[in-house]
Order: sequence, then structure tokens, then C-alpha cells
Amino acid sequence: MQDWNRPVLAIKATGRGTYRRTRTFNNGFPRGYLVRHKRVHGFQTGDWVRAEVPKGKQAGVHVGRVAMRRTGSFNIQTPGGTVQGISHRYCQVLQRADGYGYAFQPKPTMEEARRAA
Repeated sequence: MQDWNRPVLAIKATGRGTYRRTRTFNNGFPRGYLVRHKRVHGFQTGDWVRAEVPKGKQAGVHVGRVAMRRTGSFNIQTPGGTVQGISHRYCQVLQRADGYGYAFQPKPTMEEARRAA
């Protein structure tokens, strides 16, 4: 019976974004201004998205965590690296940001566990 060898759900705290709408210098003076609203075109930083880009430099299917920009051109953090400049039109929400990142990790085999020790 192999029931004990199930994948493990790894949960990582990613935060829910910032409330402040201004970045400051170390003395408290404003340095730059952030987007006035957390959501742009229905997306928020931390949402898990699937982007199907039909043509261009970033053509392909990208799945990952979105970093939002006011212009609607987002960055997507995938396991293979960050893909920059994906339009909101190509993105589809898979999971809304709730402050955590989820992934399944397969349990290591006995041989891998021995090598690690």
C-alpha cells in the first residue's frame, strides 16, 4: 500500500500588498506615487493567472503570479523566471490573491532522502 506517499501542499505567505499609496525616503518625504487603487482591469498583485499570448516576443502560455502595473501591462512570475509586459487582455484569473502561495511538492523517494542526509 502506497497511501503514505502523497504529495504535500506547500504554503508560503506572500502578503496582501501595501495599504500606503506613496513611497518615502528614509526621512519621510514622498519619493514617488503608487497606483491609487489596488485593482487594475480586475487584477491585483498576487493573483494567479494564465496568459495565452498569441504572437510577439512573449508568445506562448504563461502561468504564474501577476505583478500589476497601472497601464495594464503586467509582469508574470513563473517558475522559469519573470515574463514582463503581458497585456491584461491575455490574462485569465485562476485564483485571486489571498496572501498565500500554494504548490504541491512530491515527497522525496527513500533514495533521495538518503543522499540528502
